[in-house]
Amino acid sequence: MNTPNKLTMLRMILVPFFLLFLLVESIPLHNVWALLVFAAAAVTDALDGHIARSRGLITDFGKFLDPVADKVLTFSALIAFVELGCASAVAVVIMMAREFLVSSLRMVAAGNGTVIAAGKLGKLKTVVTMVSIVIILLLLMAADFGMLSILFPLPEIGRGLVWLSAVITVISGTEYLWVNRAQFTASK
Repeated sequence: MNTPNKLTMLRMILVPFFLLFLLVESIPLHNVWALLVFAAAAVTDALDGHIARSRGLITDFGKFLDPVADKVLTFSALIAFVELGCASAVAVVIMMAREFLVSSLRMVAAGNGTVIAAGKLGKLKTVVTMVSIVIILLLLMAADFGMLSILFPLPEIGRGLVWLSAVITVISGTEYLWVNRAQFTASK
């Protein structure tokens, strides 16, 4: 197993620790630890792709597991935020539905011998979602120290950020399906 694939596996391994720290309030500084673990996992995402491309270490295993690891990390955070009251379940389900649709379209395209790259709106969706998650984690951490809670009500900000991500998700998913609609009628 090469280094990029090991980093992807590490991201998967970090998810349960992230959730443990985020959801178990009896752990001292649990939100600080959650933020640090999430940040470490996000760094592995940036590193594995860079290393794989720059050193010619792209593998089928990596192409399969990297997006799975990304989605597991992202949706673990979003679903935990629902439990914590910082995200709307409806917004998270909308985001999950988009991922299922896009993944399904990619499978259909692959069956037709076509590889579909991520578009600019898809990349924007990823950035907005990741930044939203980090902001919510920072606000949770600040709330632990009694900071910002009066001026910045955490639940409302969290729900607003997740809804913003959901709106961009719908727009990017719609564009993705429209641009690649020929895949639905393509024959082998």
